Amino acid sequence: MSEVQRGGAAGLSETEARARLAADGPNELPRPERRSPLRIVVEVLREPMLLLLLCGGLIYLVLGDLKEAVILLAFGAMSIVITVVQETRTERVLEALRDLTSPRALVVRDGARRRIAGREVVQGDLLVLGEGDRVPADAALVEARDLQIDESLLTGESVPVRKKTADKVTAAAHRPGGEDQPFVYSGSLVVRGEGLALVEATGPRSEIGKIGLSLRGLQAEPPRLQQQTARLVRLCFLGGAVISLAAIVLYGVSRGDWLQALLAGVAIGMSMLPEEFGVVLTVFMAMGAWRISQARVLTRRAAAIEVLGSATVLCTDKTGTLTQNQMSVAELRLLDGARLRAEASGPDQVGREFAELARCGALASSPEPFDPMEKALHSFARGVLRDGDAMDGERTLVRTYGLRPELLAMTQVWRTAGGADLVACAKGAPEAIARLCRLNEADREAVQAAIGAMAKDGLRVLGMAIAVCDEASLPASQEAFVFRFVGLVGLADPLRPHVPEAVRECRSAGIRVIMITGDYPATAMAIAAQAGLDVDEVATGEQVKLADDRELEALVRKVNVFARVLPEQKLRIVQALKRSGEIVAMTGDGVNDAPSLKAAHIGIAMGGRGTDVAREASSIVLFDDDFSSIVASIRLGRRIYDNLRKAMAFIFAVHVPIAGLALLPLVFGLPLVLGPVHIAFLELIIDPVCSLVFEAEREERDVMKRPPRCADAELFSWPLIAWSVLQGTMAFALIAVIFVAALRSGLPPEEARTLAFIALVVCVLALVLVNRSFSASFLSAFFRPNAALLWIFLLIALVLATALFWPPASGLFRFGPLHLDDLMITLGAGVLVLTALELLKPFWGRRLRF
Repeated sequence: MSEVQRGGAAGLSETEARARLAADGPNELPRPERRSPLRIVVEVLREPMLLLLLCGGLIYLVLGDLKEAVILLAFGAMSIVITVVQETRTERVLEALRDLTSPRALVVRDGARRRIAGREVVQGDLLVLGEGDRVPADAALVEARDLQIDESLLTGESVPVRKKTADKVTAAAHRPGGEDQPFVYSGSLVVRGEGLALVEATGPRSEIGKIGLSLRGLQAEPPRLQQQTARLVRLCFLGGAVISLAAIVLYGVSRGDWLQALLAGVAIGMSMLPEEFGVVLTVFMAMGAWRISQARVLTRRAAAIEVLGSATVLCTDKTGTLTQNQMSVAELRLLDGARLRAEASGPDQVGREFAELARCGALASSPEPFDPMEKALHSFARGVLRDGDAMDGERTLVRTYGLRPELLAMTQVWRTAGGADLVACAKGAPEAIARLCRLNEADREAVQAAIGAMAKDGLRVLGMAIAVCDEASLPASQEAFVFRFVGLVGLADPLRPHVPEAVRECRSAGIRVIMITGDYPATAMAIAAQAGLDVDEVATGEQVKLADDRELEALVRKVNVFARVLPEQKLRIVQALKRSGEIVAMTGDGVNDAPSLKAAHIGIAMGGRGTDVAREASSIVLFDDDFSSIVASIRLGRRIYDNLRKAMAFIFAVHVPIAGLALLPLVFGLPLVLGPVHIAFLELIIDPVCSLVFEAEREERDVMKRPPRCADAELFSWPLIAWSVLQGTMAFALIAVIFVAALRSGLPPEEARTLAFIALVVCVLALVLVNRSFSASFLSAFFRPNAALLWIFLLIALVLATALFWPPASGLFRFGPLHLDDLMITLGAGVLVLTALELLKPFWGRRLRF
């Protein structure tokens, strides 16, 4: 305490405070190196998918197709803008944390109390703490009078912790949490009492500052889908380039017209350029974010949407996530063993003894409480007392006996209007109240048994006592009252209403739910059991601390409840799960959750009760703090991923006949079927079909009844590739037969080209119907509700009729006239492809869903 003795009650001088502020820096986190928008744009432009979008737009621009060029370039620009906005928002994480760590502070300087900005607090300052104050820095207590601090932002504990001074404050390591510590921490809240504290650490050296610095060192999990799609795009791009060059050489050597060879090569390159992948991914993520927002969930990072569907583990905090972070009375017990559950209580159900216990609890609390437990006692009393027993009558608070380290109880003495005597109501630790009441051994054993039973339910237990005295003989201490034991009150942070149902749905979907909390093991066990978690054993933060990485990986595989866990231990648990191959979703609302939220594959923050730090470190924010919204988000995530795979399968399948019809004339010396204008027209079909039709598809029936996909599952699995190639090959073979047969029958090349092109469009529409569902139901291809499908099909029919029957358009496409029997052949081709593929779908259906 030498520092205190030097500063004394006068605190630091202004001169010394300014010197320390200059030496140590302000009491805030250092500003991170911010990336300029230009730098972010350069980083975004390195993405292969975005490069492909821009290259595709430039190709169309060179070919003179301004419309397609503008569409693709607009998608590219939109991707840049979205990414820049998202990256800029993530830079605000430390700013939010810095705001939290810099409240106003009351300090003693030059012997006088001064209110200063929190950022001006320095080591050695003497802080004056009172109810409602936010602690501005880590400090050691010099004086404490009935001091209780809410440290839930740092520890996850749902109730305030008691503080006391120590004869000797050492420099040994100490952390938030636990009763009777002589330390207070930056960001915590004073809920009761007052005190003086000597500042030990400010800014990045404080506990909350260390959390902020750990955030800077963490990298958000890169989106797996983006990586997989980028790899697939690169392969397609390289494959298309090789085939295009081979086609140019083949055409030039065989026909001697190198200019036409170059144009044919460009057409083939366009036919194989899968620029739709980038478009589809952008649209699906944007629409997915919009759809999830309808469930009151904000998506801060679009890439997290697809990862939601693959989550295998959901790590959840207890306080404010599974529970309401709002204390309430759960149970009352009398000395004779009688008990009353709060949810089944009302004025008509509460007897005289329980009414007295409820009234005593409220009168033993502050008249205008700040402490959450005292608020709960007042609220319960108002709800169960009849008008005649109301506690709000004409009463005057005469004296308060505060909590002391040697006696964990407090007493409020009241004068009642018209009453000759004073009424003293006491509450506190049951053991302390039993001592004040001088209970005999048998009654003490009964109280201990009741405490044990209530503690198993995760309740925080308080004892209540009452005494009567006259004002002239008001004693100097609580021990001098002649108290009568009234009973025990159990308080709890209640479970959110829809949590058990949400947990059940997670389990049916193969998602393991793990609770990670800073609260005590008994409380964690009780809440976990109420929520429906598998609770075989509980691991503590101390076990996590002592375990090496391999031991921790073994521990997280079998334990579903972790209690008394510190922020860095939460982070280690998440990282151990990730090393075990799990896809980890982490929920939380406090500052202590921010590092693990950022490190998880999917960070889910509570928007209402959560802190800015937790929200900014997360990828998804729940507006209404409803745990069941997580399940709705997972359902949507799985639906989006399924529909994305359907769209990708369609894109892959449809490019097979397009590329085949572009290559067929070169290999066999036939008239060209497809030119750039035809392929551009086909792109006008493919893009909206993928972006609108497949995105709007409803989820599969078993979307929440199957296990999550494997962590290393590829977007394009081999069964899906085989299925896509089979679809495309079948369509190409049928169209090729129609084209060759038409030429052999003496049909002019223009008419044969028209017949083949119309057959191709019809087969493309058939492939849309085939890929709408992974199920084997033939009827589902037609009758699954999807309003976008009908409008797109009608639009395609209108545009195709224009190209066929409007002379300027048919001249541009080099189409010849078609007869009714020709159109029937094309429709027959589509029906044949659809029927054959639907009959084959059962052989692939189950494998395609995983």
